Amino acid sequence: MSQVYLNGAFMAPQDAHISPMDRGFLFADGIYEVIPAYNGVLFRFEEHLARLERSLGEIQIDNPHSREQWRELCEALIERNGGGNLSLYLQITRGATEKRDHAFPNPPVTPTVFMMTGNIAVPAADSPDTATGSKAITLDDIRWARCDIKSVSLLPNSLLRQQAVAAGASEAILLRDGFVTEGSASNVFIVANGTVITPPKSHEILGGITRDLVVELCHSHHIPVEEREITESQLRQADEIWFTSSTREVVPVIQLNNVTVGNGKPGPLWKTVARHYVSFKRRLCGHQDQE
Repeated sequence: MSQVYLNGAFMAPQDAHISPMDRGFLFADGIYEVIPAYNGVLFRFEEHLARLERSLGEIQIDNPHSREQWRELCEALIERNGGGNLSLYLQITRGATEKRDHAFPNPPVTPTVFMMTGNIAVPAADSPDTATGSKAITLDDIRWARCDIKSVSLLPNSLLRQQAVAAGASEAILLRDGFVTEGSASNVFIVANGTVITPPKSHEILGGITRDLVVELCHSHHIPVEEREITESQLRQADEIWFTSSTREVVPVIQLNNVTVGNGKPGPLWKTVARHYVSFKRRLCGHQDQE
C-alpha cells in the first residue's frame, strides 16, 4: 500500500486529514513542488528545493525544514513507496486558523506539510527514435500576474488544460499580449533557423527546473540557444515546438491548432536534446527500467 506524509507522520492516504479551516483549502494559500525520482534517486533535488524556498519567501511562509531535513523526508517517502521511478508531490500551506480571514494569521500558525508519490509514465525523450509527438493549441493566458510563484492556486491552469484536452490536444500554449508565456503546465521552446528559443524568466512564467536544464544542455553541447520573447507569429512559423516539465521532460509538438509543425514528426534538434537529456539523467540516477 502506498504511503503519504502529513505534518510529521507517514500514513496510508485514507488516514491523512486536514482541517477545513486550513488556508490552503480556503484560500489556496500555499505552494507546491513536483520532484521526479529515478531508481529511487531524487532528480535535480537542490534546484527544486531552491525554487520551493523562493516560492515560500514570496508568499511569506517560513520554511518548516532545512534542506537536509527535506531530503531525509523525501527519500524516506520514496523508499516507503518502493523506490523506482516516481514523482514526489510536496505541498506547504500557511496552516489552519480558528477563523476565516483574508489577512495572514498573527501570530503565525504552524504550516501544513503534505507529500505523496505517483508513478512516472515513460517520457518521450527516453525513446527519441520512436516518439510520435503531441498536439497543442494556443489560448489566451488568463492567469494572475505572479506566475513565477509555484502556487497551489491552479484553477486557471486547470481550465486551460481542460480546453486543450477537449480539443484533442495534450497541452495549451498560452499567449499574453501577442507573446508566448508558457504552457498550462509546462514551459515552451521553439526552434527557428537552427536556434533553440524559450521565453525569458519573468513574473509571467514559472522558472521550470527542466526548462533550465534544457538551456544548460544546449550551452554545454554548443547548440545555439536564446532566452527571449517569442511572438505568436514566430510560434506558428517555428521549425520545431517543444514543451518541458519535470515529469514529462521534453516533449515534441507535431501539430499546433490542427496545423502541422515542421514535417509532422519530432524534429532533429529535439532528438538531439532528448538524447542529451537522457544521458544526463542516467549519469545522475543510473539506467531506469521504466514501467
